[in-house]
Amino acid sequence: MLRFIPLLLLAACSQQPVKVVQEQEPAPKPCDCPQAVQLPDKPLPPGVAEIPAPPAPQTPDYGLLQEASWEAIDAAEDDLSGAWGAWLQSCSTLQNKAPWQPACQAATALSPSGKVPNNQTITAYLKQYFTVYQAANVDGTDTGLITGYYEPLLKGSRFKTERYRYPLYGKPSDLITVDLSSLHPELRHKRVRGRLVGDRVIPYYDRREIEESAPLAGQEILWVDDIIDLFFLQIQGSGLVLLENGEQVHVGYADQNGQAYHSIGRILIEQGELSRDKASMQGIKNWARSNPQKLRDLLYSNPSYVFFRELPPGLPGPLGAMGVPITAERSVAVDPRFIPLGAPIFLATTYPNSSRPLNRLMLAQDTGGAIKGGVRADFFWGAGAEAGKKAGAMKQQGKIWVLLPKDFFRLQTINK
Repeated sequence: MLRFIPLLLLAACSQQPVKVVQEQEPAPKPCDCPQAVQLPDKPLPPGVAEIPAPPAPQTPDYGLLQEASWEAIDAAEDDLSGAWGAWLQSCSTLQNKAPWQPACQAATALSPSGKVPNNQTITAYLKQYFTVYQAANVDGTDTGLITGYYEPLLKGSRFKTERYRYPLYGKPSDLITVDLSSLHPELRHKRVRGRLVGDRVIPYYDRREIEESAPLAGQEILWVDDIIDLFFLQIQGSGLVLLENGEQVHVGYADQNGQAYHSIGRILIEQGELSRDKASMQGIKNWARSNPQKLRDLLYSNPSYVFFRELPPGLPGPLGAMGVPITAERSVAVDPRFIPLGAPIFLATTYPNSSRPLNRLMLAQDTGGAIKGGVRADFFWGAGAEAGKKAGAMKQQGKIWVLLPKDFFRLQTINK
């Protein structure tokens, strides 16, 4: 799912995400505040935005992780069994990697026929197979920002009707991605999106062109009844669409038009329409309901546009960066340069807008364009309006401890 811009950070982001002011640009996708790619001597055409290519195969630097003691972790209030299913989801991928195999094989053995071990058994298992490391930032500090994200729930239809008239588009057939790495060494891992006209690559349609000229007619996958909810679905990058027959359809990020992202929350603040403390996701929605005549122009001020794909039915949650379903209140997005994807972590923070402790065993199963640093996490609250309220309000400080298999670093070196 790859999150995204955390909801409470959007107002501060002047250009682009995943994943605020509570906008959060979709996950695996373009960086949160993208800059135009610069060719050696001249810029790309306006509107052709840089997007990050998949990282080159390499072992990330986990050097900021410092070995710690189990006594440093306060898990007394947590029901560890709530994280067990999410850990098994991680193991479905990690079991193919040598450092993780013993721990994952043991976890499977502890779960015959889907049985979930009790707290005492899980604690003994963790201490037997894992070593605790405390995460740190590059400046040596051990505290960082913890934000939240969620999965929106929209009402929709597979057919356009008077009520359901706002389309979710699939990935357009004429959208192309150009890898620039072969042009110049400085452009390694640089790519741009656009469309081909004759022998020229030009910027892809922006939001206004897509919605007013309908160049993508016929490529709709679903229709929904609320344009502002659709906009925030694009910000989050994945969601649920409830059809009239009761069916729930999971939709996930498929691609993006390559145009730069502009925060509508920031724009409303700059125009004096909202104060900074009111420019939350709910505040923006309230403004939209009260100013329908201004809404289209506001949305058009963000030329970025996200395309979706329908995910397989029956998923227990949206797909994270590992390609496995993430779990409400047990999955977080992290920076994989500092914390291995799939790893169990202990998160010590507080509930949104509160000093009430939130100490919980979580799984690092997602990433996001704004999730940068050694002590940085985006907490997945689940689906629907209540989860959205919690995600939108979360901007807490916290600490992170990472659990890595014993001999992890030695086996990582051997398998480079």
